[in-house]
Amino acid sequence: MPGPAVKLLGWARPYQRRLLAGDISAGVIVAMMMVPQAMAYAVVAGLPPVAGLYASILPPLLYAIFGTSMTQSVGPMAIISLMTASSLAPLAVPGSALYGVLAAQLALMSGAVLLLCGLARVGFLANFFSRPVMSGFTLGSALLIAWAQVATLFGADAPSALTLVRGIKLHPASATLGVAAVLALIWARRSLARLLQRAGLPAGAASIGARLAPMLVVAAGSLAVAAGAARGVPTIGAVPAGLPSLNLATAASYWSQLVQPSLLIGFMIFLISMSSAQALAQTGARGPDDGAVAKPAANMELVGLGVANLGSALSGGLPVTGSMSRGAVNHAAGANTPLASIISALLLAAALVAPTGYLSFVPMPVLAATIIVAVLGMLELDTLRTAMRYDRSDALALLGTAGGVLAAGVEAGVVIGVLLSMGTLIWRASRPHIAVLGRIAGSEHFRDVERYPGGTHPSLLILRVDAFLFFGNVDAVVARIDEELAARPQLRHLVLVLSAVNAIDTSALFGLADINRQLLVRGVTLHLAEVKGPVLDRLKQSDLLRQLSGQVFLSTANAWDALTACP
Repeated sequence: MPGPAVKLLGWARPYQRRLLAGDISAGVIVAMMMVPQAMAYAVVAGLPPVAGLYASILPPLLYAIFGTSMTQSVGPMAIISLMTASSLAPLAVPGSALYGVLAAQLALMSGAVLLLCGLARVGFLANFFSRPVMSGFTLGSALLIAWAQVATLFGADAPSALTLVRGIKLHPASATLGVAAVLALIWARRSLARLLQRAGLPAGAASIGARLAPMLVVAAGSLAVAAGAARGVPTIGAVPAGLPSLNLATAASYWSQLVQPSLLIGFMIFLISMSSAQALAQTGARGPDDGAVAKPAANMELVGLGVANLGSALSGGLPVTGSMSRGAVNHAAGANTPLASIISALLLAAALVAPTGYLSFVPMPVLAATIIVAVLGMLELDTLRTAMRYDRSDALALLGTAGGVLAAGVEAGVVIGVLLSMGTLIWRASRPHIAVLGRIAGSEHFRDVERYPGGTHPSLLILRVDAFLFFGNVDAVVARIDEELAARPQLRHLVLVLSAVNAIDTSALFGLADINRQLLVRGVTLHLAEVKGPVLDRLKQSDLLRQLSGQVFLSTANAWDALTACP
């Protein structure tokens, strides 16, 4: 299997000039989208807004070299920003110089974790977080983020804020600007695309235009502040040009305290980004040579995300990940390859190299409004509704994860989510579906008698076990056999159909041996049927087949014919 280095810049070698226009247009549009979004997510992380711009330059450049998704957009993201704030708040004052260094240090450690996991090829770990649990984590995180921005939305921290009742403060100009921004953004989300289509824009262009509404709202708020129409409204303040100087050695004593958060954040970075990359791949995006649909490779994604976070750390940013919303805009705007992300990053770098005085007028209540509308748009209630109808255990796992995030915090929510994912899997595996089979009249087909009425025989019981047999469910199989034996006093033969059993562990092997001995005492012969080749190969290495009181049949029909013919 080729190593990760083989795939570096694989998209660039077959690049064709006709793809350039789409990549340029997508790069420009995503850069425009990134300015308000990156600043807003830096605020969620407890950092100065400009830190979000720092984290949007080197990471996408490096991901373009090492990543595998053609249209993934890497940068700050709401949930990762919330986890960053949760990890750093006990260690330093948000907004302080030490806090900024710790954020970069956290990105460095998370990047190292991702890079090492990629080199160790452990991308399969993403499978331990089910979609309902991920949806629950997103639900809880979105509510936490939105609630945390309410005070900023109403200007509670403004020097001239009014005290309405005990503990509740409001700055009239800030509240007016913030609420107006929320209403404008909600209207844009619901109606702007439709309005632009009526004006003659194609559906794709109208959708992109609607997604750029946050930039227009931030620009309008900044103009109101600059013109003096919103006096006293808190702004982001002066923004230094260029990238910051960074000295990670100043926070050397905090490394040990950031190990656990970096592991959790690294896990979530990969999970979110991989989900986004897979969803974008399903849109049918093809590589630069118009070959097969470009599918993300899990281990190379770990490497790409790890290097991207190392770049964010070195540029004074924060932990970053792929974003489904930005990736969707990137794809819709015509992106064909990671060159679009490179163009976005270069435009943002140019914006920081140029005079940045215009950014100082950006009002904090408007940034809070963009955060609130963005994260509430992440609430995916369809998954909850589907789970409630289809599988209540998944619905409970979703609600449990969301409740864990709200009650115990995001780090505990990650752990709760993983435990609920694994717990749900173990709970299901420990209760295997076991069907009593009957023969369909006039055929050699055998089906569950509860679904398809079929013929049975008083001296023969055929049970099909529909699960991997392991230590957690072998007792359930034994209990079901005992139940069926009690209801069938004339039984002489039991056939276990193992067509759905992919593996049998050692505990289950001993369990089958015990069943064989107990049935012999009762005068019942145990047979096996339709055993898969790999399972049969493993059983041949044990004593079970030699001690088996009955036979191993190639098919259930063979077992029926042989055993019902017995006198």
